[in-house]
Amino acid sequence: MAEFVVAIDGPAASGKGTLARLIAAHYGLRHLDTGLTYRAVAKALLDAGQPLDDEAAAEQAARSLDLSAMDRGVLADHAIGEAASKVAVMPAARRALVDRQREFAAHGTGAVLDGRDIGTVVLPGAPVKLYVTASAKVRAARRYHEILARGGTADEAEILADILKRDERDSTRADSPMKPAEDAHLLDTSEMDIETAFRAARAIIDKTLADRKET
Repeated sequence: MAEFVVAIDGPAASGKGTLARLIAAHYGLRHLDTGLTYRAVAKALLDAGQPLDDEAAAEQAARSLDLSAMDRGVLADHAIGEAASKVAVMPAARRALVDRQREFAAHGTGAVLDGRDIGTVVLPGAPVKLYVTASAKVRAARRYHEILARGGTADEAEILADILKRDERDSTRADSPMKPAEDAHLLDTSEMDIETAFRAARAIIDKTLADRKET
């Protein structure tokens, strides 16, 4: 396959991460969860005992980040997620991470990137853009059952409140707010299981690949 990039955006617990990994595996593309890059920067600051509002330190951590060494299990910690939300509002740190994300997409035969601003800011020229969403209540229920499946405990109402807070923060921030790109394909997974969503995404991607062959 020639260089081919799929940009996937959407709110927390919409299913975009799982979908991105399935798409990457199916088409033989590399995958980058860009949300992990913000978490990795936050963890670097925490590990170094640096304040989370030190923009210069956050930018340096972003530029020296090893994208191949990010541990999803470690970075999934709630405290790291809260710290990452502070990193995400720093323009210098965002610019540095966007540079790294673009570098990732530019190497090899193609890539799948998922996040909040891939189709609008990171890769506005991506041939396929998906905006994956679901109702807040559905997303909260999914996150709740994921936690239970891992043997944890949670309060679904608290999860819903946290998701609504994150949606508000992500969609109203001044720098790179979360929103669908104008040419993104909207995929509402509220009533879909992951296999149905995957089939819908494949149909969009396959049509784009077919159209590219004809031109």
